[in-house]
Amino acid sequence: MDASRLRLTGTGEGLSTRITTTLAGVDSPQKVMEALLTLFPDATKETMENEPSLGQPSKASWTFEDVSLGVFLHQLHEQRILDTALDAMSLEMNGSTTSFSIARQAAVAGKIAFPIPGDEPVGGVFRITISGTGLEDWLQAATWHSGRGQVPRHINDERSMDDDGESTTWV
Repeated sequence: MDASRLRLTGTGEGLSTRITTTLAGVDSPQKVMEALLTLFPDATKETMENEPSLGQPSKASWTFEDVSLGVFLHQLHEQRILDTALDAMSLEMNGSTTSFSIARQAAVAGKIAFPIPGDEPVGGVFRITISGTGLEDWLQAATWHSGRGQVPRHINDERSMDDDGESTTWV
C-alpha cells in the first residue's frame, strides 16, 4: 500500500458517523456483531440480545454513534473498489450528509459490498450515515487513488455509476 496516502478515519475530522442495522427473524445477534466488528472494531454494545429460537425470533434495532471508519476505508483501498465506493457513498448525498448501505454478509469476511439501491441482500445491511462540513471533499479524499491522476473523478461526474448500480462506459 502507498505509505504516503492520507489516512482518514472520520473521527476527529469534523464528521459524525452513525451505523444502524435491524435484526429480525433468524438473525443471530452474535454473528451480526462479529460482522460489524470486522469492519468497525470500535463499535461497542453493552448488552447483547438472545439468539433466536423457535417462537422467539430476533427483533432489534442497533445504532452506533461516532464509529471510526478507519478499517472500513482501509478495506476499500485493499479491495481496490475506490471509484465504486465514491459513487455508492455519495449516491444519497444531501448537502453535508450522506447515507449508504453495505452488506452484512460480506462484512463477515472483511469485504465490502454495496447493494444496489432498493435491494435488500440476504443477511441484511449496515446503514452508514456520515455528516459534516466539507463532506464532499472528505469523501473524494477518502477514496482517492493514484489512477485519478490520469482519470480525474469527482462526485456525480460523467463517470459515475447509474442509479441502478450499472457502470457507466467511457473511453
